Amino acid sequence: MADYKVPMRDIQFNLFELFDYEQHWQSVPKFAETTADLANAILDEGAKFFENVVAPLNQVGDQEGCTWVDGEVKTPTGFKEAYQQYVEAGWPSMTHDVEHGGQGLPPSLGQVLTEMSGTANWSWGMYPGLSHGAMNTIAEHGTEQQKETYLTKLISGEWTGTMCLTEPHCGTDLGMLRTKAEPNADGSYSVSGTKIFISAGEHDMVDNIVHIVLARLPDAPSGTKGISLFIVPKMNVNEDGTIIDRNGVSCGSIEHKMGIHGNSTCVMNFDNAKGFLIGPPNRGLNCMFTFMNTARLGTAMQGVAHAEMGFQKSLDYARDRLQMRALSGAKNPEGPADPIIVHPDVRRMLLTQKAFAEGGRMMITYCAKLVDLIESGDEELAKEADGKLAFLTPIAKAFLTEVGFESANHGLQCFGGHGFISEWGAEQNVRDCRISMLYEGTTGIQALDLLGRKVLMTQGEIMKPFTKEIHKFCQANESNPFVAKLAEMNKNWGDLTMKIGMAAMNDPEEVGAASVDYLMYSGYMALAYFWAAAAQKAQEKLDAGEGDEAFYKAKLQTAQFYYARILPRTTSLAETMTSGADSLMSMDAEAFAF
Repeated sequence: MADYKVPMRDIQFNLFELFDYEQHWQSVPKFAETTADLANAILDEGAKFFENVVAPLNQVGDQEGCTWVDGEVKTPTGFKEAYQQYVEAGWPSMTHDVEHGGQGLPPSLGQVLTEMSGTANWSWGMYPGLSHGAMNTIAEHGTEQQKETYLTKLISGEWTGTMCLTEPHCGTDLGMLRTKAEPNADGSYSVSGTKIFISAGEHDMVDNIVHIVLARLPDAPSGTKGISLFIVPKMNVNEDGTIIDRNGVSCGSIEHKMGIHGNSTCVMNFDNAKGFLIGPPNRGLNCMFTFMNTARLGTAMQGVAHAEMGFQKSLDYARDRLQMRALSGAKNPEGPADPIIVHPDVRRMLLTQKAFAEGGRMMITYCAKLVDLIESGDEELAKEADGKLAFLTPIAKAFLTEVGFESANHGLQCFGGHGFISEWGAEQNVRDCRISMLYEGTTGIQALDLLGRKVLMTQGEIMKPFTKEIHKFCQANESNPFVAKLAEMNKNWGDLTMKIGMAAMNDPEEVGAASVDYLMYSGYMALAYFWAAAAQKAQEKLDAGEGDEAFYKAKLQTAQFYYARILPRTTSLAETMTSGADSLMSMDAEAFAF
């Protein structure tokens, strides 16, 4: 089986052809020195590292898992050494501010490296990946001293970070959390409580782990309005970052789980641990969303990563595996059978994976551009970008992980019975992918956030900048064969939103009843836009005779497949989302058992 290969040509198409990133970077003053040549040099080095160092550890991590002994966690063979190479090469600091030791490169460039890392080995990539959210939170809400003490070490990669939110009795409903923070005379706080499902909460890669912890102050109001955010390091440190001694933080156990075995999922106990308030008191949930939005886009990338990995594995297998003859006659007459890639159903599964992997990459690349613009220094531009990103984040997180899991399953199915055997890696890809629809807010929670909190609470205003962009694209490209359908669906999207909104005015349950179908419809709609745009660009390149003909033709053919075979799913979604809440809500809870 072929090992993971970074899909560099497709990445470059997205960056420098479809989304014109070189012009984009030059338009943002702080990123103006980032050129295509510089970006390609960085990506080439990244590809070498993740293909040759990190990817070979993927199956090792799955088979060995992490080991917990007396509160200490040992990571799988090779993980620590790979992380040391990662730090020595300067990868953790790439997209962070120069004043705290970063290299000042665009966040969008970091997103590409996140895909490489995640596809090569998602379990390993979570260790440095979670640090980015901690860094962003401290950079946004921390004091100058907190930045100097903690941010510099996180940016260098000497330390890693986590987010500690969930407790045994509360997952999504954080208003129920019980972890408490008592003020100390020196201005610090004593944090006590238990957090569960903490990814990378304890490990042997670094000397210190910086936990970002939600807790309640003594006089805090109940519910979500009484939650504060704290920095709680594993090791107590001086202001210059030198380590003093062990804090009251310990790992009680690690979870035995379905997938991502190479990453430690920890039960973390805080026993009068010294912590430091970050941001205003009782505003922890607001500060936390800096972390959560970062994490949700990262999890959206997980869907793309598993779609890509499943596609690469199953494509390689389908080209080599000989079974039966093509219905239209032998394609490999000298052999005992034809390769299974000749069979329509295998092609359906391969093209579905390809359409979702490449389409998802487009969506992430588009969102990453918005992240850059938020840092542009142009207040109006940043506000517009932030609004679009707020709208697209729940779609990207939930939709891309749902179709990423579908793709991973298609990848396994292409192997037939061999897909169920661990040596091929397809079943690990399915297992590792499954968590993506659960953590950082389940699909149902993302759907409620999209439809209830964002779309309907703004009376649809939040979606208008994106739908107007699609409308303008359609007007400017009437000869595009996909534009008529795209324009029709864009209008339908608004009509469906209005219909659900009207129903919700009479019965609030209509929002929950429609939300997941609405989110999935929105995801298919967004990908329809990106595939139409990709087809437009590919056709322009073919018309100009700019070479790479096979690549551009494949883009057009994949767009045709998406519109013919995937996009029609929206027809049934439109019907189910407007069918009303009664079929879901009329049955008594007791009647479910009959």
